[in-house]
Amino acid sequence: MKLPARDPRVVIFTDEPGWHGRSLLQALDERGVEAVFLSLKDARFVIEKGRHLPQLPGFDSALPRGAFVRGVPGGALESVILRLDVLHALAMLGVPVFNSGRAIERTVDKVLTSFLLSRQGVPTPATSACESIVEAQIFCAPFFAARRPVVLKPLFGSQGQGLILVQDEMQLAATVPVGGVFYLQEFLGSTTPPYQDWRVMVIDGRARFCMRRESTHWITNRAQGARCLAAPLEAPLATLAEAAAAALDVDYAGIDLLLCPDGEWRVIEVNGIPAWWGLTQATGADVTGALVEAFMARLN
Repeated sequence: MKLPARDPRVVIFTDEPGWHGRSLLQALDERGVEAVFLSLKDARFVIEKGRHLPQLPGFDSALPRGAFVRGVPGGALESVILRLDVLHALAMLGVPVFNSGRAIERTVDKVLTSFLLSRQGVPTPATSACESIVEAQIFCAPFFAARRPVVLKPLFGSQGQGLILVQDEMQLAATVPVGGVFYLQEFLGSTTPPYQDWRVMVIDGRARFCMRRESTHWITNRAQGARCLAAPLEAPLATLAEAAAAALDVDYAGIDLLLCPDGEWRVIEVNGIPAWWGLTQATGADVTGALVEAFMARLN
């Protein structure tokens, strides 16, 4: 089969370029690579005899040299699947996709993330995912009996949005989960402020940068007002973050970790489309440059 033509440009998939898009554009330009912003919402398929390429605006039946995924727009299930299909098809046609559609599927679906982490022996909070309030109550009962809360999370979500700290049986019974799915985890953080967790950026299998997030609220995402502070990338953090990235087979990821009261670390989230402005500001490191170098290695 004749290989499709290649365009020398790369695509940055994003709907809101912002600081991250501009910094990627500049870093790629400094390395002699032209990049263009595209939304996955604008991609389409034309499948007919002898023609089955995903169509990207401005590429005229050619494929980009590579694709850096900075955002997959949300929407109806059908829309999201179509957008991921574009990433899958590009990868099947030999285009380096950073992160791949498969990696994004593993990280955006919290149940699959928890399953894959546990399957590979990566310590993570006790978790239940079900559609039954009875099963949810059974899971939560021992925590409530010990006066420990649980966290109810939306199955698909980011930036700390939609999280609920459930304190007791009565609150659980009155809670309506998003989409009818109870995704519940034991709460392992401190019960008093300051609340904190750690974010490690893993790039191409190696832990590269680390920060600590501190907040007066139990949700410690920067988007929810947490402070980002430089933190040493100590061996236990680095080893666990790298194991989490390997378990989900991602090119790059933001790994969120918690130091529990028992002195052990747990992986609580894996973000396959992480932001890094806060990490850059906290550490002063060239996070964008490190990401682009890894991306360039795939292109070459």
